[in-house]
Amino acid sequence: MAGSTRPGFYRRAGKRGLDLAIGVPLLVLTLPVQVIVGGVVAAKLGRPVLFRQQRPGLGGRAFTLVKFRTMLNADSPQVDPRDDATRMTRLGRVLRSTSLDELPELMGIVRGDMSLVGPRPLLMEYLPRYSTEQARRHEVRPGLTGWAQVNGRNAVDWPERLAMDVWYVDHVSLRLDLQILWRTVRAVVVREGISQEGQATMEPFQGEAGTPLEGPDAGV
Repeated sequence: MAGSTRPGFYRRAGKRGLDLAIGVPLLVLTLPVQVIVGGVVAAKLGRPVLFRQQRPGLGGRAFTLVKFRTMLNADSPQVDPRDDATRMTRLGRVLRSTSLDELPELMGIVRGDMSLVGPRPLLMEYLPRYSTEQARRHEVRPGLTGWAQVNGRNAVDWPERLAMDVWYVDHVSLRLDLQILWRTVRAVVVREGISQEGQATMEPFQGEAGTPLEGPDAGV
């Protein structure tokens, strides 16, 4: 689909209202859980407790993503810094499979760096690797969860995942966001699609510059 027309009210204002209406109470309610998780991470993995990294947000502009740390430090003697699988810990797998590592991102939602629903924020180094169509995923704020996350999460290959991100951009609505939030709860409970086969998370995106993507034929 070509570039979207002028966004409707929900995308311009209502979506941000939903983020605050749900994000603020969730942040407050999960603070005790975050304190406990932070204490466990400090005891098991040491410091830093939080993982911070620059990620592209709305319009590709950088913001700081904050999550609980799930891996050993790259300079630890028992790991291969080039292989995430050797850095991933048992605690890290539990945090990722339950999405507890994502809880600090609620502050980013309240600040406006992220949204509850949108394409997941990937790496800054991927920006020049996207085709023109794939880059459209940055026309909305990145999300805590998204259309790709409830349709396979990390188990979906890159072309399909990025196509779903662009499809979401073209179909943003209150109904779709509520559906994604509801399905996210189920995906977390049954722990679907945490990683790609043979990978600790998902293999790096190498780029498909010039390859057009078609939005998936998916109804909602």
